[in-house]
Amino acid sequence: MVELVENEVFMAFATYAAIVTLKMMLMGPLTVYFRIARGSFTNEEDVAGKSDAEKKKLLRSHQDVERVQRCHHNDLENIIPFFFIGLLYSLTGPELSIALLHFRAFTACRIFHTIAYIGALPQPSRGLSYIFGMLVTISMAYRVLSTILFL
Repeated sequence: MVELVENEVFMAFATYAAIVTLKMMLMGPLTVYFRIARGSFTNEEDVAGKSDAEKKKLLRSHQDVERVQRCHHNDLENIIPFFFIGLLYSLTGPELSIALLHFRAFTACRIFHTIAYIGALPQPSRGLSYIFGMLVTISMAYRVLSTILFL
C-alpha cells in the first residue's frame, strides 16, 4: 500500500476518482432538492399526513426531477467503469502527464455533462461531453489491454 501512495499516477487517479465520485454522490441531494422544490414525490410515505387531494397533487413525476435522475443514472454508467479502468490503468505505469490528461479530461467531461444535463443546454453539448468522456475511458482500457497482451 505504501508503494501506491508514493505512486504519483495512482495518487492523481485517486484524486480525480474522488472528485467524480463526490459529484455523483451529490446527485442524490440534488434530486431531493428538485423533489421538494417541484412538489414531486413517488412514494406514499413521502406525503404521509397530507389530505387525499394533496397526495394526488404531490404523487406525480416532474420533468426536472426526472432530468436529474437521468443524469445520475448516466453518471453511474460512466463513473463506475472509469473507476475500475482508471485503477488498472494507473497500475500499468503510464507517464504522469498522459495519465493526468486522461483523468482531468474525464473529470471535466463529467462535470460539464452534469451542467449541460441539468441546465438543459442545447445539443450537442451534452452528447459531446458524454462521447469524449467515454473515449477517455476507452483509451485507458486500450492501454491496460495492450500492456497485458504485449508483456
